[in-house]
Amino acid sequence: MEAWFIILVTLCVCVLIRAILFSLHKKTITIPPGPPHIPIISSILWLRKSISELEAVVKTLHAKYGPIITLRIGTEPTIFIADHSLAHQALIQHGSLFANRPKDGGFKILTNNRHQINSSSYGATWRTLRRNLASQMLHPSRVKSFSGIRKEVLHTLLTRLKSDSESNKSIKVIDHFQYAMSCLLILMCFGEPLDEGKVREIELVLRKLLLHFQSFNILNFWPRVTRVLCRNLWEQLLRMQKEQDDALFPLIRARKQKRTNNVVVSYVDTLLELQLPEEKRNLSEGEISALCAEFINAGSDTTSMSLQWVMANLVKYPHVQERVVDEIRNVLGERVREEREVKEEDLQKLPYLKAVILEGLRRHPPGHFTLPHVVAEDVVFNDYLVPKNGTVNFMVGMIGLDPKVWEDPMAFKPERFLNDEGFDITGSKEIKMMPFGAGRRICPGYKLALLNLEYFVANLVLNFEWKVPEGGDVDLTEKQEFITVMKNALQVHFIPRI
Repeated sequence: MEAWFIILVTLCVCVLIRAILFSLHKKTITIPPGPPHIPIISSILWLRKSISELEAVVKTLHAKYGPIITLRIGTEPTIFIADHSLAHQALIQHGSLFANRPKDGGFKILTNNRHQINSSSYGATWRTLRRNLASQMLHPSRVKSFSGIRKEVLHTLLTRLKSDSESNKSIKVIDHFQYAMSCLLILMCFGEPLDEGKVREIELVLRKLLLHFQSFNILNFWPRVTRVLCRNLWEQLLRMQKEQDDALFPLIRARKQKRTNNVVVSYVDTLLELQLPEEKRNLSEGEISALCAEFINAGSDTTSMSLQWVMANLVKYPHVQERVVDEIRNVLGERVREEREVKEEDLQKLPYLKAVILEGLRRHPPGHFTLPHVVAEDVVFNDYLVPKNGTVNFMVGMIGLDPKVWEDPMAFKPERFLNDEGFDITGSKEIKMMPFGAGRRICPGYKLALLNLEYFVANLVLNFEWKVPEGGDVDLTEKQEFITVMKNALQVHFIPRI
């Protein structure tokens, strides 16, 4: 009995000593380094900067302080990580700790009280929404069922491009790409094709929200105060939210009335049936509208812009374009003359095409930052303290251009992705680039995005020779909006291939 008592006391003392030592150690740990902070003033100055301005400052601070830095943006510290191994530690090895999202005031309005996959807190609601999207819309069998829609959209795009090519003028192709991707995603979302006027209306409303997204950041800093001080901005946010609902509500209601007769299962159909586990209720009309907007935005603007970046590089480097065409012709054989179409089942036989897409995403990822992550508790990371509710951003653009990982990182070299092992874009084993994020919050539609890019690029180069206008050049200068766009949109001549 005495022996057990001694053992128990010894264990208790050990636990107590360890707790004391950990507490003392924790007090000595500081947040990552960064510039001096002036309360309130510094936060307002940072919030007023554009994404481009903020990125330039953050790059300078990384050069000075190292791969992990802190800025005081808003009420909590904001940490920026620009190292691929640290990103892997945070998002893969300790993914659950870094999986939350900010509880921003303006953000809650845009996302209908955070009932979107990207904005939901890490928990039951997020799992339900993401599982519904993954199983009902992004499962391989469901993606395959939409192949006819992709073919139809491709045919419309090629017809429009061919018509424009007859004018013998240089063509701004991004408008065609955006319209094609919007048609595709809207059809998947609502189950029926819409006339061009309605598609353009939805495009305009959703893109306006994205373009103004950053200007609403100031509303997240002490929301009760900024709602009064920035009343006009707050009213603009509410007005734009109403415009979104006015555009999408009629489509949701029409689908709801005839869903028993629907042959094609759309995203809206799945949302109308979905129940929130914590609240034990169906989604409201506003929540469905927010999820539809998220679905369309995530697949249209990002994919169309990535498509433009890839085609811009194929125009700038004609030898790469011709190698893609040669690979396609070798795979299709005699079908080239008969069908002039790369089918989806052909894509698996086109490794160089895949390498071109990956290199395009590495050089020009859809965004240079991930959407912000939030830690739910104090985390000791890389010998620094990431405090509870602290925001963590990962520098996607810098990671994809890291010279320690990529030889000659600024060059466009698809060959770097040609190896027997393949390339894991999810970063589960090692993060070398992360155009779709990584870990628990990775874009659930990344496979669909890759499929769309491969399918459309393959057929665009098979049907047309893409050339720079005489005396012109391709300007690959980036401009940061909500996503990474071309400062000067791609203007091309294209000649139908015989």
